[in-house]
Amino acid sequence: MKLNNSIESKIVLRSDLIRDYYDNNIKGFNKFRKRNSYYVNEVTKLAKELVGEPKSMLDVGCGLGYFLAEFSPQRGVGIDFAPTVIEEAKRLFPRSNLEFKVADVQKDKIEEKFDCITFINCLCDIEDVWAAFRTARSCATQDTRLVIINYNYLWAPILKLGEKIGMRMPQSNLNWFSFEDVSNLLYLNGFELVNKGYSCLFPIKIPIISNLINRFIAPLPFIHRLGLVTYFVARPLPGGLRPSRPCTVSVICPVRNEVGNIEECCRRLPKMGTHTELIFVDGNSTDGTREKILEMIEKYSGSLEIQLVDQGEGKGKGDAMRKGYAAARNDIFMILDGDLTVPPEDLPKFYAAIEEGRGEFINGSRLVYSMEEDAMMPLNLAGNKFFAFVFSFLLGQKLKDTLCGTKVLRRHHYEMIEKNRSWFGDFDPFGDFDLLFGAARLNLRIVEIPIRYRARAYGETKISRFSHGLLLFKMCWIALKRLKFRLHA
Repeated sequence: MKLNNSIESKIVLRSDLIRDYYDNNIKGFNKFRKRNSYYVNEVTKLAKELVGEPKSMLDVGCGLGYFLAEFSPQRGVGIDFAPTVIEEAKRLFPRSNLEFKVADVQKDKIEEKFDCITFINCLCDIEDVWAAFRTARSCATQDTRLVIINYNYLWAPILKLGEKIGMRMPQSNLNWFSFEDVSNLLYLNGFELVNKGYSCLFPIKIPIISNLINRFIAPLPFIHRLGLVTYFVARPLPGGLRPSRPCTVSVICPVRNEVGNIEECCRRLPKMGTHTELIFVDGNSTDGTREKILEMIEKYSGSLEIQLVDQGEGKGKGDAMRKGYAAARNDIFMILDGDLTVPPEDLPKFYAAIEEGRGEFINGSRLVYSMEEDAMMPLNLAGNKFFAFVFSFLLGQKLKDTLCGTKVLRRHHYEMIEKNRSWFGDFDPFGDFDLLFGAARLNLRIVEIPIRYRARAYGETKISRFSHGLLLFKMCWIALKRLKFRLHA
């Protein structure tokens, strides 16, 4: 399928760049493997402790196959999306019990079950870890163990320095995950953690000293958090990914002067559940947005139900969202920002999370994966992280990104929030915090879905950093009084 949208083209370009980089740097693999042999041996020892002796094993992102060959299971499959790398792995390890395949764990089906599935130092390169874990879940039996070894994000500056001085293979635009990020992604895809920790505090070989540090100092309290790698062992949750009854979906898209994004939104919106409707709420646009929506209603008649709601005299995204909710007719409500900085293609993840009962209020998070250049200004990024910290304290549930516009909940939960709106106050111009505080007051299970945040392809941001920042502080103060001090108006 030809991708002609600039946002989608960037997604494809990033994946192609990573694949081409590894295909063209096989010599670099071996050079840096030898240069960092002590670290490689430490990670291999750790993996052997975690994996044990499985009869069948799937190694995701297998590279040149060294790791899989160390285990020599009765049946070992290594997959990587770089064809030249896989060909070299086949040449290096032509064993009857090992098979190396070109496959992308994010989108290719693997029709086989395994006792053990490993992700060794490859999460940093995967575009969509949610999709990768979903594939892993389809390859797991109830007794399968998923083993992940990944870089500790605290080491990001040191690893960058290592690239500059020639100690590490150069890489760019990597994902950096905290324990909570990985745990959440596993939970969303039907796994639960059974073990986790840190390892390899000192990755360079100095006789006696390196082993002394890694064996006796690295495990000490507080110091252990400084290890170069984090590790996770997970098992499939009992019952699997069992959805509730299929639901219908209303996607509410507030827009103002977004004419260049309207057709792309209609074209790219996935069908979810038994029926999907798209509701545009137009905030008195002056660039032809309203006319474009009417054109799309006619163009997509019979294939996609599209509604146009005029915001009228109302102002702000919060008012637009409420008008959209009032017009919605389906079971699940989704918010999709009209700037398409959150790709519509990510919405099925939100649907799966709520249909499978992983959460009752599903919030997007833009602060897990690396962002495109210019997707978010440094001041906005700092503000997002600050308010995420504050709102996590206020709500009593860990949140990484409270300001992401994509939020999903069931109709009956929204109706309960709406009835209790006067408890917090009806002045939120964004609509996000009205929902978040309402969900917290109802003790709904809030879960975050990491998404790739894209730079705008059309139009200008509607955010005013300073005036909106002051409003956020005001809402934080009111929430503090209501939720923590229990003072009511």
